[in-house]
Amino acid sequence: MPGWEDELERWLMPFLDRLGHKTRQRMCPLYVAGLIGPGDRKSVQPMADRLATSSYDQLHHFIADGVWDPTPLETELLDQADRLVGGRDAVLVIDDTSLPKKGERSVGVAAQYASALGKTANCQTLVSLTLARGEVPVMVALRLFLPDSWTSNMSRLKRARVPAEYRTPRSKPEIALAEIDRAIAAKRALWMCVGGRRIRT
Repeated sequence: MPGWEDELERWLMPFLDRLGHKTRQRMCPLYVAGLIGPGDRKSVQPMADRLATSSYDQLHHFIADGVWDPTPLETELLDQADRLVGGRDAVLVIDDTSLPKKGERSVGVAAQYASALGKTANCQTLVSLTLARGEVPVMVALRLFLPDSWTSNMSRLKRARVPAEYRTPRSKPEIALAEIDRAIAAKRALWMCVGGRRIRT
């Protein structure tokens, strides 16, 4: 589809404004295009090759080494979700998602129940919050669950550069509640279905 990269950059513009740093603003559309574009391999080198960019080092830094506060982006995401699908008939869907993985180096990967496969398999598990109205969902949070094989192994956590605040064990419900608290703290107009009642935050 000709021009889809331009359309993507226009769609990303509110988020790019929140990034602030010019290099990050330039690398973000490239990275997102690499993720949603053709090709099975989604690591930085194959994506940079497919995108025919000479900015491999900057793209790698954007993903692997850049240290920046995600709060402005998360707040913008909540704003955009509320604009697109918020309202009295919107609901917040809490779920988990499994990503089958080979090897053991990806953070959080372990033998655990993979909902996508319907069985125990080597995978990562993510806890998601999705705002939905009608048949339109917009994901507003996605957090990695770390199984005991990770949280009980401090050297493994450090080697993988897991931030200190995420090294303590947390269950999936605890992660979901923390994300709901974050949305409330951001003072977004989300509607949540709790025990059959809808509560506006």
